[in-house]
Amino acid sequence: MIAIFKRELASFFSSITGALVVCVFLLVTGLFLWVIPNDLNIIIGGYASLESLFYIAPWVYLFLVPAVTMRLLADEKKMGTLDVLLTRPISNMQIVLGKYLAGLAVVLIGLLPTLLYMYSVYHLSNPIGNMDMGATWGSYIGLVFLAAVYVAIGIFASSLTDNQIVAFVIAVLLSFMFYSGFDSLAELKGLSQWRDLITYIGIDSHYRSLSRGVIDSRDIIHLCSLVYFFLFLTKLSLLKQKR
Repeated sequence: MIAIFKRELASFFSSITGALVVCVFLLVTGLFLWVIPNDLNIIIGGYASLESLFYIAPWVYLFLVPAVTMRLLADEKKMGTLDVLLTRPISNMQIVLGKYLAGLAVVLIGLLPTLLYMYSVYHLSNPIGNMDMGATWGSYIGLVFLAAVYVAIGIFASSLTDNQIVAFVIAVLLSFMFYSGFDSLAELKGLSQWRDLITYIGIDSHYRSLSRGVIDSRDIIHLCSLVYFFLFLTKLSLLKQKR
């Protein structure tokens, strides 16, 4: 598993993919937060808060994470190397975990430089340090778990096809469904009696709860369960491929 993780991580950063992911994420969030005049601009808003970042990031990740994960298994299937990998003395789950952790590492490496945003806002506030650090760190934790779910969905999508574009589209649709789709579904009149359950299945309510600085074990367990669910589906997909 560790060998697969190292190989995948090295392949991301030996090509343009890893650097491109980091640059695109920082460019999009940086422009909206500091440059483009809009309601999310921190300087125009005048509040010492990173709420804008944590509003934008899930939507950027909605497209960026599938771009990272689309090649993880689809490329192996297209090149025929997946069959070779499956014959190695390593379990299917270890293969999945190695690739999953590599994809997640790339996404989180792109998130690390945003700590400079927090440093800037902290020192721009009046007085210095007058920002809600609890909510900020809670939002970062929520964003990490959100990224973890997106990557799990992405690697599952990549296991379904040997076409990277198809894998990208499937991952975007599934990620959108779990982030926003279930909330929209819960608003339908005919499903009002199931509203709480449908909302709970989605990601957004749990992400917003963590973003308030409330680290509730129920939110953590649910998000971790989604990660396990999609990794398990990926394992089943590989078993089917093995046959």
